[in-house]
Amino acid sequence: MSDSINVLLVGGGGREHALAWKLAQSPRLGDLWITHPTNPGLAAIAGPDRTLPVPLDLREKRRLVHFCEKKNIALVVFGPEDPLAAGFADVLAAPGRAVFGPGADGARLEADKAWAKHLMRTASIPTAEARTFKDPDAARAYIESREVSHVIKASGLARGKGVIVPDSIDEALDAIDRIMVERAFGSAGDTIIIEERLDGPEVSVFALTDGRAITILETCQDHKRLGEGDTGPNTGGMGAFCPSPLVDAQLMQTIEREILVPTVDALRRDGIDYRGVLYLGLMLTHAGPKVLEYNVRFGDPECQALMPRLDADLLEIMLATAHRRLADIDVAWKPGATCCVVLAAEGYPGTPRKGDPIEGIDTAEAMENVHVFHAGTIRDKAGRIVTNGGRVLSVVACGGDLAEARETAYRAADLIRFEGKVVRRDIASAAVAAAT
Repeated sequence: MSDSINVLLVGGGGREHALAWKLAQSPRLGDLWITHPTNPGLAAIAGPDRTLPVPLDLREKRRLVHFCEKKNIALVVFGPEDPLAAGFADVLAAPGRAVFGPGADGARLEADKAWAKHLMRTASIPTAEARTFKDPDAARAYIESREVSHVIKASGLARGKGVIVPDSIDEALDAIDRIMVERAFGSAGDTIIIEERLDGPEVSVFALTDGRAITILETCQDHKRLGEGDTGPNTGGMGAFCPSPLVDAQLMQTIEREILVPTVDALRRDGIDYRGVLYLGLMLTHAGPKVLEYNVRFGDPECQALMPRLDADLLEIMLATAHRRLADIDVAWKPGATCCVVLAAEGYPGTPRKGDPIEGIDTAEAMENVHVFHAGTIRDKAGRIVTNGGRVLSVVACGGDLAEARETAYRAADLIRFEGKVVRRDIASAAVAAAT
């Protein structure tokens, strides 16, 4: 097929900038329309007149559908999870228009962790033992009756911040109050999950599925805590690297056999037509890999580490996933490794400071094998790029091995300056040390 394809990309962060950058390399890409033109990186790729002119709002679904029909949008790509959970994929899917991302029923894997736990239990998928609570008093009583360590999770969508790992019973009780009483994550905390605390390293496994076939992508490792040495509060992710040295071919066969295939089979048994990304957050325990969480989209910042290594046409891959012909597509990867270092604003993950001018982006991007993806940035009235969010930029470097990629990523990150810049200095350091 050689006809051009018009694409609508939903989302406006660093993940979506990386997806747009890779989609733009496809010879089949026609017009790329975006929903968030204030992201300078996305705006530079799509152009000034390729912005969705109607609100991204289900109450405006007729206008959304009309826009897609008028502009001959043949593929809608969803970056974040919120619109998937809200059912935008269901609204925009139509004959002649494919959607990359599951409908609202499949998005419950991420949007409703309690439901996902039930699915795992019924499919005998290895995961941590857990209890679900809607009443804070019952949750407190359960914690006080147990001596083992737990993890407290908001069941709904909390933008990667709804997981609290307490170090004592008092901290666990405070976490319950914060989520269910103080409503720190809003309605996402109506239900909580109290889960046994597993031990072992975490890895991110990404796969694509068209509801039948499964294509496993490269593995990543994310760094969720704000501070070095995995200290401080959980964030959306302060850095990542690809691939993970912890997952060899034999372990991947186990993950595919015991987790990926049973998950897709369970979704199909429940009548869910799932087409898109299936992201497994795994803990590699002494008893084998166990699922910590599912995501129904590419991770952020893992996506920024994945895309520069992809040696295939992302547009064709997404079309094949949406049209249920994934088995006909070969996905190849460039050799070597990538390292992604996130530059965050002061105050993140709480209330980040905004409006600080950013210098050095062009200098960093001029380095060989370096890519800078915009997340929390915007142009001010003077045309300067300034900070406008918690995670400001993702600086990604490719290398012959992880040590080279890491060294280059930090050299590039150090060229970028803004007031209050926060950066973890230990992204991928443990993996490099283990390799040497």
